[in-house]
Amino acid sequence: MSQPLPLDGLSAIVTGAGRGLGRAEALELARLGAAVVVNDYGQPGRDGSGEASAAPAEEVAEEIRAAGGRAVAHLGDVSDHAQARALVELAVSTYGKLDILVNNAGILRDRMIFSMTEDEWDSVVRVHLKGHFNTTHFAASHWRARSKESGGPVYGRIVNTSSEAFLAGSAGQPNYAAAKGGIVGLTTSTALALAKYGVTANAICPRARTRMTEDVFAGFEEPADGRLDPLAPEHVSPLVGYLASPSAARVNGQLLVVHGGMVAVVERPRVAVKFDSSKETFSFDELDELISAYYEDRPANETFAAAEVLGLKRG
Repeated sequence: MSQPLPLDGLSAIVTGAGRGLGRAEALELARLGAAVVVNDYGQPGRDGSGEASAAPAEEVAEEIRAAGGRAVAHLGDVSDHAQARALVELAVSTYGKLDILVNNAGILRDRMIFSMTEDEWDSVVRVHLKGHFNTTHFAASHWRARSKESGGPVYGRIVNTSSEAFLAGSAGQPNYAAAKGGIVGLTTSTALALAKYGVTANAICPRARTRMTEDVFAGFEEPADGRLDPLAPEHVSPLVGYLASPSAARVNGQLLVVHGGMVAVVERPRVAVKFDSSKETFSFDELDELISAYYEDRPANETFAAAEVLGLKRG
């Protein structure tokens, strides 16, 4: 008798799953036994010959079904509150419940802070940060209601997508870095709020070559000898499958960097130094004396950003 798959009997949503990283994640969850709602914003189009072509989400859902799995497509925009509700409702109505939410949908509008337009800021924050909030809100409501009905914890997993751009402080991506930093705050808050219901929430910082990041990684050539590209999304999707599984029950509120056969757990921020006022409150002079002296010997370009994560590799 064959062993049950890790995600047998569980249902999942993967947003932004029509291509790239989300597609690899949806395929991996299905391979591990989950029934998947494949979400991506995009309508059917036409191919080069003028023939009708399926929307990317529908193509991925069909790929899963052809391999013997269960999948349906959802073509809505997760940054729209009502469409995010419909996405969660589709998972529940199709599979009876929702167990796993993988938030991956995103866009890029890269520009330096002094050149960025209001729309470039708003659109990136809306899709990434609001999109994560929207789906998480409705999934959390579903799990809370189920927990109250059953009188105990239920099964719930959230995997959110942050970025090294937040950790390292990407100079040309202030909108993206801000949204991805917000996602980490959303993740840790959600992890604490939903733990009593049996739900975990974690964030990953993946590095992958996709249509969205092709310009970012243009200088990194793919291997010519047939080896898997170190930037292939398939290096990331196994971690998502693990975090979605029962095996990861004790992993909650964490941030993990993943790419090229490597996973790194990022430590939480720690207090480097503390200053106490000599009187009831600080004066300008006292702050100048204490803090200026502290930074006198610190490297000039050292900030809260952790640029060293960009040097992580399998070794």
